[in-house]
Amino acid sequence: MSRPRLVLVDDHTILAEGLKSLLERDFDLVGIFADGRDVLAAGPKLQPDVIVLDISMPSMNGIDAARQLKKLVPAVKILFLTMHPDVSFVREAFRAGACGYVLKRSAVSELVAAIQEALKGRFYVSPAITKDVVDLLIDPSAAPDKPVRELTARQREVLQLVAEGRSLKEIASTLNVSVKTVEFHKYRLMHELRLRTTAELTKYAIKHGIVES
Repeated sequence: MSRPRLVLVDDHTILAEGLKSLLERDFDLVGIFADGRDVLAAGPKLQPDVIVLDISMPSMNGIDAARQLKKLVPAVKILFLTMHPDVSFVREAFRAGACGYVLKRSAVSELVAAIQEALKGRFYVSPAITKDVVDLLIDPSAAPDKPVRELTARQREVLQLVAEGRSLKEIASTLNVSVKTVEFHKYRLMHELRLRTTAELTKYAIKHGIVES
């Protein structure tokens, strides 16, 4: 009987290598990637059963990557392995198509259990944050404030790359668009979020988990 095919996406090399040796006991680890863009390119070819993603990663964060992966590989099970315990991140992760949310401070056995639950078609949330999730279900008004406006996928991409300190030319090259197009999206972002400087855009991106501080 073949073992489930697993892909791991995390930009922390030491963590990824440590998990590799532990996860290989139960799964066929077919790929390790350091950012969301790399796994988008490889996912359809590898056809994994499960993808384990971090949230805060360079170039493309895990939540935006998950949204696109569910379109490219609809049957794949997506789990987040992250340091973010805030319920707002949990909410966005499941909206993006996740079926599991595990904190990095958890034991590896919990991650394995979460993956196994996902393969059975079930959902999993780390016990450390389950109460917050239940509170949100009981009282949705208790949720943290949403962003001023819902951003488009392209706006989120531009926001992340700007917050990472990339130049307009670098962003244009990464997204395969013109510099003027990048300038347009940056201007629209600042207008819609009522922000005036690149520093304010960066603070916004950090607050909402799009980049790490």
